[in-house]
Amino acid sequence: MGEFDGLTALVTGGGSGIGAATAALLADRGARTAVLDRDVAGVGAPHLAVEADVTDDASVADAVARVAGAFGGLDILINNAGIGAQGTIADNTDSEWHHVLDVNVVGMVRVARAALPHLTASDHAAVVNTCSIAAWAGLPARALYSASKGAVQALTLAMAADHLPQGIRVNCVNPGTADTPWVGRLLAAAPDPRAERARLNARQPTGRLVSADEVAHAICHLASPLSGATTGTVLAVDGGMHGLRLPPRS
Repeated sequence: MGEFDGLTALVTGGGSGIGAATAALLADRGARTAVLDRDVAGVGAPHLAVEADVTDDASVADAVARVAGAFGGLDILINNAGIGAQGTIADNTDSEWHHVLDVNVVGMVRVARAALPHLTASDHAAVVNTCSIAAWAGLPARALYSASKGAVQALTLAMAADHLPQGIRVNCVNPGTADTPWVGRLLAAAPDPRAERARLNARQPTGRLVSADEVAHAICHLASPLSGATTGTVLAVDGGMHGLRLPPRS
């Protein structure tokens, strides 16, 4: 018996990285799982793969309806789809700002809005948004990304307040720098990938990157019916980066 037995979970951006790790863990713990992504070619059993783009409202509505229809409802939404961005405010164009905010913020709104009627009908409704350490720590050359994740954190708290009367819990996780395909691409593009990885490792008090599995475990904790008293919470999964001020390593 698993804690998610009888529950249906939808994971956006579940084709790779944190989303894929979360979908796998939810399924291992008994959930019926669906993965929504722009590319679902690599998504296999036991997940229901649903191709959709979170910037397309009709695509999202159709995808959520398909999941709810296939499983007879929807109990858990993991709003994980997102993209990164580098640069100061001088570096990103208006079109880049609009696109990143459309994916990272409005995309979450579209999916949650489509899921809302189904979540309202559930006895164990939970939404977990994937946010970032960038929401509350000033990181260099991450202005656009940080603005989008700051909005996700504020959105999480507002949603938690709005939908508590409907029995829907809403929380978010704030990972530190995680060892995901996106970070891997950044490292590969760096002039000295090994030195850049060492710099990112050193930025977190644990001295290493966060793993996708560690973030997935935090997401599942917040989504679990066992966490029924937890809502409006921002859970750091960042190796201590947010709260600790340790002396430099010798």
